[in-house]
Amino acid sequence: MAKVKICGNTNEEDALFASIKGADYLGFIIEVKSSVDSITREKARALIKRLPLEAEAVYVTTETSPSKIVEIAKYVHPACIQLHGTVTLDSIKQIRKGLPKIKLIKTIPIESKQAIALAKKFAHHVDFLLLDSKAKGKAGGTGTTHDWSISAKIVKGAGKKVFLAGGLNPQNVKAAIRSVKPYAVDVNSGVKRSPRSRTSRHQRKDKKKIGSFIRGAR
Repeated sequence: MAKVKICGNTNEEDALFASIKGADYLGFIIEVKSSVDSITREKARALIKRLPLEAEAVYVTTETSPSKIVEIAKYVHPACIQLHGTVTLDSIKQIRKGLPKIKLIKTIPIESKQAIALAKKFAHHVDFLLLDSKAKGKAGGTGTTHDWSISAKIVKGAGKKVFLAGGLNPQNVKAAIRSVKPYAVDVNSGVKRSPRSRTSRHQRKDKKKIGSFIRGAR
């Protein structure tokens, strides 16, 4: 069994359905211009207020300024912050100081075995690691899988709970969990209605795919 994070939620119907089906974490991509699933902090705050207590809201950001991350988090009230991009250890310490009760997730882009050392670098400074595919210059949100053997080594050696992301879907989630043994699995495009059409903004989730994905993880 693995915990489940459904990411890229843009509307109340999708978020509540995922939580009812048993999603443990719900991701909200806030003010990220490069993401088709980006929403405003105002919308994120309204959606998070509506979530049941069982589902933990995750503020997903590519922002590198600690002060801005703290500012947005204090406004939207997430349970966790998922940090992408070139966030430094010093920045993480500043975020910790400003938000001592919020859990931090550091995304580690997986492209080669060098990711193992990067994961170890951040492991002692955050609550979770999230392993995502790096492809075509994008360090996450690619909708493609990566070398799970690298992720399995990180899970085994980092000493930190790990989310596995990158190209997961209802068809491969069982195999991913068997191979990597992560704490949680993370999906976005794999449960959209038409995952190949990633250029359309705020694409709705497919309820059957969400249910199938969560069952596959359990």
